[in-house]
This record gives sequence, C-alpha cells and structure tokens, in this order.
Amino acid sequence: MPDQTSQQPRPVLTSAPPTVQKPARRVTNPLRRPDEQRSLFGEILDWMLAPLLVLWPMSVTLTFVVAQEIANPPFDRKLEETASLLADHVDFAQGKVRLDLGIDVAEVLRPDATVTTSYMVLGLRGELVAGDADVPLPLEDDTSEGTPRLRFDKMNGNEVRVAYTWARLPNQAPVLVQVAETLEARTQLANEIIRGLIVPQFIVLPLAVLLVWLALTRGLAPLTALQARIRRRRPEDRSPIDARGAPEEIAPLVESFNDLLARLSASIEVQKRFIADAAHQMKTPLAGLRTQSELALRQTDPAELRRSLRQIAAATERATRLIDQLLALARAEHGGAEAPVHELLDLAQLTRELVRDWVPQAIERQIDLGVDVPEGRAEVLGAPLMLRELLGNLIDNGLRYTPRGGTVTARVLRDGDDVLLEVEDTGRGIAEAERPRVFDRFYRVLGTDVEGSGLGLAIVREIAEQHDAQVSIHTPSQAQNPALPGVLLRVRFTRTPHAAAPVRQ
Repeated sequence: MPDQTSQQPRPVLTSAPPTVQKPARRVTNPLRRPDEQRSLFGEILDWMLAPLLVLWPMSVTLTFVVAQEIANPPFDRKLEETASLLADHVDFAQGKVRLDLGIDVAEVLRPDATVTTSYMVLGLRGELVAGDADVPLPLEDDTSEGTPRLRFDKMNGNEVRVAYTWARLPNQAPVLVQVAETLEARTQLANEIIRGLIVPQFIVLPLAVLLVWLALTRGLAPLTALQARIRRRRPEDRSPIDARGAPEEIAPLVESFNDLLARLSASIEVQKRFIADAAHQMKTPLAGLRTQSELALRQTDPAELRRSLRQIAAATERATRLIDQLLALARAEHGGAEAPVHELLDLAQLTRELVRDWVPQAIERQIDLGVDVPEGRAEVLGAPLMLRELLGNLIDNGLRYTPRGGTVTARVLRDGDDVLLEVEDTGRGIAEAERPRVFDRFYRVLGTDVEGSGLGLAIVREIAEQHDAQVSIHTPSQAQNPALPGVLLRVRFTRTPHAAAPVRQ
C-alpha cells in the first residue's frame, strides 16, 4: 500500500524545497556582424565570369605558344633545303674546296626586307671558303652526314636560326655548311597568327558576358515574378503558393513555404479559438462578480452583506483560477523562443515536494493525499516549472473529483527505461466514451457538481507533448466501491538520460 498523507504529516514530505535552476542565458557576441546579404544573380554571374577572366590570359599564352609552333616549321624546312642545296654543290678541285652553285648565292637565299640570311662554307682546314665568317660554329663534334640539323644561336647580338650539315667529299674530310637567318619573319608570322586568334576573342568575350547577363536575367525572371506575386498578397491571405510557374530547383522551397503557411494558419486558428473560448469562459465569473457586487451594494443587513462578500470572494477565486489556467495553457501551447531549458531532474523528489504543497487543500477537503515513489532517483529530461504545472493539475483534478473521505495518491514508477507518473483517485471515474474528450479545452463531463474550467487536463496534455510523453486514462484495478471506481491518470516519459542530452527547446 502506498504511504498516505491526510491529517498527519509524513517524513517523506518534510524535505527541503527544491532549488530552482535558472535557465541558461544565451550568450551573444556583440562584436559579431551579421552575414551580408548576397545576390543570387551576382553569385551566379561571378562563378560564370570568373573562370572566363582566368582562362582568357591562359588562352593568350597558349595561343602564343601554338603560333610559334605554327610559324617555325615552314621557315625551318626552307632553311634545311637551302643548307642541303649548298652542301650538294660543294666539291673539291685543284686541291681546294669550292662552292660551285652555277648561279649567284644571293638568288638562292632570296633575302627580303624582314629577314637577313647568311651562309658559311668551311674548308678542310677550317678556313672560310664562302659566305660570312660571323656565322657561329656548332658546339657538337658529330660530322656524320644526313638531314641538316637546326639550332638557335646568336650572331652579331641577334637571335638566329641555323641549319647546318657536313658535305662529304671523295677521299676528303667532311666540310661544314651552315645557313643562318634572323627571326623577324617568324615573329611577324606568329604575331599575325596571334592577332587573327586574339582579336576575335576581344569581340567574343564581351559578347559572351552580355549573353550570360541576358541568360541569367531571363532564367531568374520566374523568381522575380514569384516575388511580385507574394508581395501583392493581402496580409490575411495564407493560401498555398502556386509553384507551377516557379523553376524546378526552387519547388522544394515553395513547398516548404506552403507548409509553413499551413502551420501558421493552423496556429492562428488555434489562437482564435482559444481567445473566443477564453472570452466565453470569462463572461460567467465576471457576470457573477458584477451581480454579487450589485447585490452587496443594496444590502443593509450586515449578515447578508457578509454573505454577498463571501460569494464575491469565491467568484474572485474561481476567476483567478481560470486566468491562471488560461495563462498556463498559453505558455504550454506557445512557449516560443524563450521556452524553458530542459534538464535532468529527479521526478520522485519533485513529486514529494509538490504533494507536500497540496496537503493543506487535501486536509481542507478531508481527502487522504499520499505519495508513493521508488528508492533512489527517477530521472527524466524536462523543464522543472512545466512539470510542476503538469503534476499540480493532475493533483488538483484528483482532489476536485474525489468526494470527502476519499484518497488521492501521486505515484512514480520505473518501467524499464521509462518513468511513469501516476495520480490515482477514488472519485466517480470517467466513462470510456468521455475519455478522448476530457483533454479538450473547456470540456467538462456532464452530471458533476464540481466547479472548474475544463482546462486542467488540456494543460497536462500540452506539457506532456512538449516532453515527448504520453498521457493515458485508466480505471484503478483495486476500486473498493463500484459507485466510485476512481481514475488513474498516467504520464509515461520515454526520453531517458541515456537517450538524449539536455537541450534547449
């Protein structure tokens, strides 16, 4: 049997009052600047144009390299052919090497205004047979015959391209033949190629930027239209936004916004019903206060005046209780951003302390109020003030609907990882058909002569939902009187300390 508390105090109820932990304050950095708002149009434009601006210098460099590769081969082939031609016309006669071309060498070299061509033919002992002595000699000693070789060198301080080979004479050592030309013609051809490729890029690049700008403007036009549609809406219009004209990429955003509108509409409707119901419920006690006040003003008999004042005091108490419950329900339903911190707390200790606070009311109503809690701690994750409100409404409900001489027991149990909070009374009970509705606001079971607002169990349900707990109604199995079967209200807390850490709601 649980410990019962009626006329005599209990040791379990004499513990020191709990220390209320203050909610943790959010610390904000006053020096932290909010993130700057960024334009989606500008962001996309930056990511499209930045690669173009980076790749364009690379394209110019690559074009220069390619132009050089294109310009060199024709000149190299001509230079090799000239060197081979001169080597073919080198012979040995009368004891010396000579160049017998049959025509003027200048005709073969065909100089022009943009290039200077020089040649050199050396004799057997390295003497100059023909050409220009300033042509630099090759560094390698390989004198094998074959295709003329090419190299870059310097002649009279100028960069030149040199083709050289060795002419083989009968029974004689090889003879060096070289042809060198300046690079002006090659550079001019490479520059013409570069101009032919780069100049169109100067035209294409701004055109590409303009086309990208127009394409982005065109692509983001549906967003602008959607923004205009939202701005044209009336404040009371909370109908879903038609996403058919919106781009596919922002369809999830529109759906989320529509879901927010739906939840906002539901919340506003709940608030409207709450205000209407609260206004309706407040009319009765206020009207009673006004009537009793008018009667008191007309009374001349002191006894009747005291009677009217007592009724005014009772009506004021009922109105105060109704207002307190309305505020508690409002806090439970609309905690908002300043909702209390959830922390690990001992539900057994909380139950002991709260039952002790309700002992005077139980004694006044001649009801045996008891508490039954396990040894040790029964930890749940929750807000202490909200759980006190929940348990207080359960106890108040039990005391109101239990006749004089009955019992009300607050109980805490462990069921595996779950913690159960139960309040059992020996009142008239709740019919099965009425149980789904007793958690509705302002609903009261017909046929009872108990004063109340019908908000107590609605508050219990809202607070339980905020704590991921389930509220259920049961009939006690050990009812002594069939006419008073009683009610057992059970709250099951499934969130254990090992399953979750304290969080801010």
